[in-house]
Amino acid sequence: MIRLEGVSKEYFMGDVEIRALDAIDLEIQRGEFLSIMGPSGSGKSTLLNILGVLDQPSRGAYYLEDVDITRMRDRELAQIRNRHFGFVFQSYNLFPELSALENVMVPLMYAGKGKGERRALAAELLKGVGMDHRLKHLPTQLSGGEQQRVAIARALANNPTLILADEPTGNLATDQGAEIMEILQNLNDGGTTVVIVTHDPTISRYGKRLIKLCDGVIVQDQITAEQKKDA
Repeated sequence: MIRLEGVSKEYFMGDVEIRALDAIDLEIQRGEFLSIMGPSGSGKSTLLNILGVLDQPSRGAYYLEDVDITRMRDRELAQIRNRHFGFVFQSYNLFPELSALENVMVPLMYAGKGKGERRALAAELLKGVGMDHRLKHLPTQLSGGEQQRVAIARALANNPTLILADEPTGNLATDQGAEIMEILQNLNDGGTTVVIVTHDPTISRYGKRLIKLCDGVIVQDQITAEQKKDA
């Protein structure tokens, strides 16, 4: 599904070059559940942003479904993001003035769905994450766990092939975090590819494969112990 070849990313802070990723080679197969871990500054979020085409590599190639998308124009990349990827962030990124239902309707509007269809699809998605009783509530009226459920429903709005989640439980209590991870696990069991960045070993164990980064380099790539036991 995804193949990175020799992907590097550098940033500049004044005259100082910061190398966030250094010649990363990585393949992600359809249906995988991949956890990415590493210390602060290891390149985890940079890698996730490149996977989601929110950022572009300084060097190297990115293949999606065997098509090199590395040098595509911004408009083409935006279409790829809308068609293939759903994003879940630590801070939820919901529109504060919109209800849960309206937040999920936003990407459906950009996809060209009519208002009635948007409303029906958004309600169904929220029902799927256990939020059908909170459709009219604003984000400020929801708990952190509930806001993240809305964010997941929004990420699913355009039926993505890949969910990218950056510290999806980072702002949540342990029990709420477990509920969110169970939702992501159920999505993966249904065939959706999931990639999460986390600093929490407990959360990383929901994945079926673990990538560890250090100083922009992959230092570990293995099947998790839980999956080995099931094999």
